[in-house]
Amino acid sequence: MPIFDFLSGQFIDVIHWTDDTRDTMVWRFERDNHEIKYGAKLTVREGQAAVFVHEGQLADVFTPGLYMLETNNMPVMTSLQHWDHGFKSPFKSEIYFVSTNRFTDLKWGTKNPIMLRDPEFGPIRLRAYGTYTIKVTDPGRFLTEIVGTDGEFTMDEISYQIRNIIVQEASRVLASSGIPVLDMAANTADLGKLVAAQVSQVLAVYGLSMPEMYIENISLPSAVEAALDKRSSMGIAGDLNTFTQYSAAEAMTSAAQNTGGAGAGMGAGIGAGLGMAMGAQTMRQGPWGAAPVQQTAPAPVAPPPPPVEHVWHIAENGETSGPFSKARLGRMATEGGLARDTYVWTAGQDGWKRAEDVAELAQLFTVMPPPPPGA
Repeated sequence: MPIFDFLSGQFIDVIHWTDDTRDTMVWRFERDNHEIKYGAKLTVREGQAAVFVHEGQLADVFTPGLYMLETNNMPVMTSLQHWDHGFKSPFKSEIYFVSTNRFTDLKWGTKNPIMLRDPEFGPIRLRAYGTYTIKVTDPGRFLTEIVGTDGEFTMDEISYQIRNIIVQEASRVLASSGIPVLDMAANTADLGKLVAAQVSQVLAVYGLSMPEMYIENISLPSAVEAALDKRSSMGIAGDLNTFTQYSAAEAMTSAAQNTGGAGAGMGAGIGAGLGMAMGAQTMRQGPWGAAPVQQTAPAPVAPPPPPVEHVWHIAENGETSGPFSKARLGRMATEGGLARDTYVWTAGQDGWKRAEDVAELAQLFTVMPPPPPGA
């Protein structure tokens, strides 16, 4: 073996990259004076891409595989410079390894509330947060547009910019969706896909894409949430007047169970106070909760009219007499002037009937005084 071939074999480069950081997106292969020998072996693993930059110009992009850096394997490099085939002919270029795996569990959130017009509540502010996934889809474009000459580029260096893009698109999608705030929780999956599609269009300029985007929560200001909680409580309580009366009755019952004089006085005081409050005002339910509204007490219900007292006519021996009240007929039955078979008539009755056949008068003959003492 010629000594020249032996020395060439001993100095052939082996270029590869193993990453154990989980957040490194780009790593530059370091070599003194950036001299890479002709015939060097390049190993590109799954989830990686290798980008060759020669004299500041992107030369080649290698996908996963094993490569010998020779003229026939590097057509673009061949057009950039003349290749000498010998031990003393290294070429000065830079090799950047780009991770094409997905970077997952990245956080995003709205720094300031999003203003939107809700169909039910009107103008309202809300916040949102969640996670997203980023993937390098065009290593060459990503290197030229974002990384530049950075020897080790991590996800933290671009996450702030990506979050700004997400917030911008999320604000636009949520504001234009037309979905009520109370229904957004049921549509977070669809909203996340829509936001991811819009963000991916912007990130494509940088050679990136957003495969997944999740909206974990959409929240309202604390004051609005408190009003919604109050509104929910009012809905559970049902009719307010009935609920107030029930509460008053429960309070008086609890106070009455206290056998001491103080308990009785307290129960009376509670009953009087609640009665005055119920008569003075009621609560009207509004879109943001319950607010006291002064109202007049309801007008008293008129008592029903007294029943109409019937008057009766009597027919005896072909002649009629009357009219007589029921009380007068009762005295006549006692004195013998009215018998069971006496015919009577009153307005609304269908013809003459015997007194004992009229339910209203039959009782006059059934009530008999007890026998006198000593009988």
